[in-house]
Amino acid sequence: MKLVRRARLLAWAGLGWHGIEATVAIGAGIIAGSIALIGFGADSLVEAVAGVAVLWRFARSRISSESAERRARKLIGASYFLISAYVGVESVKTLVVQERPEASFIGICLSIVTLITMPLLARAKVRISEKLNSAALRGEGIQNMLCAYLSVALLAGLGANALFGWWWADPVAALVITAVAIREGQKTWRGEDCCVTDPADGCCDDECCGDNCCR
Repeated sequence: MKLVRRARLLAWAGLGWHGIEATVAIGAGIIAGSIALIGFGADSLVEAVAGVAVLWRFARSRISSESAERRARKLIGASYFLISAYVGVESVKTLVVQERPEASFIGICLSIVTLITMPLLARAKVRISEKLNSAALRGEGIQNMLCAYLSVALLAGLGANALFGWWWADPVAALVITAVAIREGQKTWRGEDCCVTDPADGCCDDECCGDNCCR
């Protein structure tokens, strides 16, 4: 129960931060016309959905429920695909019509703060997920680490635009966000991170691991 309480606490902490992050990023993105910033804010909303899924998963009545674990994992996986579709389409549109975003120093500051804070939250969630054997919690933790990686891409795009006027760096950074989100969404949906080998027969859980099981 202590680990479950810690998982809930971390999920609530993530929800609070993602709310702030999404508000600042989307607002600054609209003002600057930056698809990378708007995409970053949308990703924060998706991560908030993942946090809600984890809180639902670890409610008292579902702590030991395998079906709840699977549903939460698939919801988190689906959330990756939603953000990928939106950011990918908007990025290509921006490149085609050559929409030039304004420099956003608020966005640059936000990406730096995120780069510092998200790895700490992600590592804490992944450590607890291993002890609870929860792919859903691990998937959310990886989303938080993904957020840190995306902040690097965001910082590069916003910095290049602000310093050198490279407007195209912004949608390119957003496409990087899209590619990484698709990859992690596939892994979370399939539950690759929850594959556990059975020492009795050397195989793993088909329902959890799908095509990644030994045959």
